[in-house]
Amino acid sequence: MTRRLISSGSDFEKIAGYSRAVVQGDWVFVAGTTGYDPVTKQMPDNVIDQTRNCFATINKALGEAGSSLKDAVRVQYFVTSREDAEAVFGVCGEFLGDIRPAAGIYIVSGLYRAEMKVEIELTAKKQA
Repeated sequence: MTRRLISSGSDFEKIAGYSRAVVQGDWVFVAGTTGYDPVTKQMPDNVIDQTRNCFATINKALGEAGSSLKDAVRVQYFVTSREDAEAVFGVCGEFLGDIRPAAGIYIVSGLYRAEMKVEIELTAKKQA
């Protein structure tokens, strides 16, 4: 079974020793993804914009892997504020409301950088 690494082009991937996504057979494992704007590489202040940016980055990685959000089977959300959870859910529903993968949300004390308010991990299984 061939293993393929997907990169977002970030230098941080090599520094930290990870890939944006790993394709193993029919499975696609997308690493924890934070809300940097995929074009400007800036972090918006708003958790809604951060969550949308997470999905833009995830969508790009899935596309490079020959997959898409419709193949999502598991998603995990890490949110730094309980007050932001409802806003995150709203955006997640926009992207995954019809797909409805198994999911979990975790309120965490912090992420790698203080400005990060949400991080999303996703697993997909390509459909035959």
